[in-house]
Amino acid sequence: MFQIPDNVSKYDNVFDVLKERGFIEQTTDDEGIRELLGKEKVKFYIGFDPTADCLHVGHFMQVIIMMYMQKYGHTPVVLIGGGTTMIGDPSGRTDMRQMMTQDTIRQNGEKFKKLFDRFLEFDEEWKHIPSGSVLGKGGENKQPEAGKAICVNNASWLLDFNYLEFIRDIGSKFSVNAMLRAECFKQRMERGLSFLEFNYMLLQSYDFYCLARDINCKIQFGGNDQWSNILFGADLARKILGKDDYHGMTFALLTNSEGKKMGKTQKGALWLDAEKCSPYEFYQYWRNVGDADVNKCLRMLTFLPMEEVERLSSLEGSEINHAKEVLAYEVTKLVHGEEEAAKAQAAARAAFGAGGAGMENVPTKSIDAAAIGDGMGLVKLIKTVGLVPSNGEGFRTIEQGGLLMNGEKVTNPKTVVTKDMFGEDGILFKKGKKTFLKVTLG
Repeated sequence: MFQIPDNVSKYDNVFDVLKERGFIEQTTDDEGIRELLGKEKVKFYIGFDPTADCLHVGHFMQVIIMMYMQKYGHTPVVLIGGGTTMIGDPSGRTDMRQMMTQDTIRQNGEKFKKLFDRFLEFDEEWKHIPSGSVLGKGGENKQPEAGKAICVNNASWLLDFNYLEFIRDIGSKFSVNAMLRAECFKQRMERGLSFLEFNYMLLQSYDFYCLARDINCKIQFGGNDQWSNILFGADLARKILGKDDYHGMTFALLTNSEGKKMGKTQKGALWLDAEKCSPYEFYQYWRNVGDADVNKCLRMLTFLPMEEVERLSSLEGSEINHAKEVLAYEVTKLVHGEEEAAKAQAAARAAFGAGGAGMENVPTKSIDAAAIGDGMGLVKLIKTVGLVPSNGEGFRTIEQGGLLMNGEKVTNPKTVVTKDMFGEDGILFKKGKKTFLKVTLG
């Protein structure tokens, strides 16, 4: 398991560390939270709705924050939203989420937990004990082992409660007027917000209340798009439990210098699973970030000391490429391990250097020799292996001089590829400046 080095920061309070790295966006009380995190070790939680079968780099920001908190002695509570995913969070969306079955949600949640195991050390013997009623107090079978995270699934308290009891005891604490002013609902009002989704804020707020009541959880963290949900959750806990020491904090979303979300590739999200996004592809994404984004990515996605972050991100001209290599290596090492990061770096250097050691690590696709037959059109081939999304894109890439085969620029989009052209090692394609793919015969 990855260990954050002791020299990651000069600060002793994790609030100052997160501030220094540029994570913190909004809090319910800066000084109150800083004081709390400095004087005691607290339980805090972040919720993850398993709407897919894998975590992506957007989730990874939250994982890194939990790693920092664990490093400084606090207890991460990973909340998997097996119940809330049945409704779907309307935050940041222009349409309603696709409904998922309980089996799919459960299976996705189990896969999420396996991924979390790579980054956090869990007390696997710890269990949450649900109350069995909306306001009845639950508990825990024991205190979590010091320095270890714990995991809960809100399906355990949301799926079986009495709805009338919930609306009476929890719904009565919410002002519809205040809810409609929340940013997560405002942006949906013109296109329409279903009553189903309107319930989401109540359920997420109830999560905070349950964890505060049952295991003395004091803070909820989340992305900046969760601010409204977090505010309502902390307020609900205060109202019912009669205490003021419940807080919320949101963190910057991972965006580039133009304000666009990072982590999107031509194939979709930048997944943390090697089967969905190879270590090479993952490495290449970070190797090719914009110059203006190097500092932010080094700060937020690596555990390099800030002095080193500033030194690397101040490099200019062609030297900034060294900083990008360090960034790509460090992030890939964190997600996929040191061995895979080294392979990906060797492959990238070999590909950019026109061959040599490391080329065996370039992503490879195999195509059936029978499919090639007496010959296959080049555009059809690169579309078949996923190098381009469509024939039209294939023709444009070639016509604009953006495709190389074994180091030579292709000028004729009607080129026919025959079996003998693959040789023993296959064909190495390079599309644009960043994308490499080796195609072999199967």
